[in-house]
Amino acid sequence: MATLRERKTYRDQVLRVLYEAVEGNRLLGITGAQLRRDLHVPEQDLAAACTYLAGEGLITVDWDPGNTPAMVTLTHEGIRRMEAEEEEEEEEGTA
Repeated sequence: MATLRERKTYRDQVLRVLYEAVEGNRLLGITGAQLRRDLHVPEQDLAAACTYLAGEGLITVDWDPGNTPAMVTLTHEGIRRMEAEEEEEEEEGTA
């Protein structure tokens, strides 16, 4: 089982990879298999991260049998959060 720090890292990584992959378009998504390949996250931890983020309203998940993410998409709120983080990073870079 992942530690709290690892779980938080997995969640952040899922959001970042998803945001970069769909370029902020909430009509696009990526497969759970692609997320696993990109992140090298154990399947159980990926499912836990997706469940948490879906509960927060940041992503939507279509599930395959066995609690495996089939397709993952950002919600409007998820895009807003990632854009806010991107703006903060840009502001820190110019300061």
